Amino acid sequence: MSRLPVLMYHGLHDGPEARGRFDAVYSVRPDDFARQLDALLERGYHSILLDALHDGTPLPARPVVVSFDDGDVSNLEVAVPLLKARGMVAEFFVTSDFIDQPGMLREADVAELARQGMGVGSHGRSHAFLEDLGPVALREELESSRLRLSRICARPIDSLALPGGRGGRRERDLALAVGYRHLLGSAPGPNTSPWDGRWMQRIAVTRNLSEADLMQQVEWTGLAPRLARLRFLALRVPKRLLGNAGYERLRERLL
Repeated sequence: MSRLPVLMYHGLHDGPEARGRFDAVYSVRPDDFARQLDALLERGYHSILLDALHDGTPLPARPVVVSFDDGDVSNLEVAVPLLKARGMVAEFFVTSDFIDQPGMLREADVAELARQGMGVGSHGRSHAFLEDLGPVALREELESSRLRLSRICARPIDSLALPGGRGGRRERDLALAVGYRHLLGSAPGPNTSPWDGRWMQRIAVTRNLSEADLMQQVEWTGLAPRLARLRFLALRVPKRLLGNAGYERLRERLL
């Protein structure tokens, strides 16, 4: 394996009226999601779960990880049927405090994801940005989410997608110390080997991302990956100036 693209989705919604929590940026249309899966298959990609990196199973020649953040109800109702119809799997990173909230997965839904052969991981307890938390709150955020999801799924939870991709060495070291094995951020990148299983970059799939640009990022060729990385770096400036809370308030006003 020389490269492992990891796609980052959130909810799948045709529009604001759809079940779940619509986001003008991150809600991908279900038909677009289906076409993106087909495009991956046409290019010879095979979806894998993160456990496959360590369980001794031979990896396909062109592996890809499909992931979802937050725990929108569309993850089970829309994404899973489209994935299973194509013999594909995905990792679902659930914010444990969001469970049973309007538009989000119920406990039984999270258990059903696991029963359907999908991966389930943590997206924190409250979706707080981990780098904003003190040591005690940070540990509680990491541990309580992991324990609740483990109870729901009746299996260990060892993967974590950092909320907002915000975090550094402190957050990474503590996450590994409390039992997480796979850590995923939101910086765009190709995840080239050798891979040690401790930090992964992801490709954000947004509502208006074209299929051509997405496939360029998956294969990390052409202009699209460079633009994605430049955009990510450019957004770090207002985040640093405003802080995470200030940046999120600005984003909400702009949307």
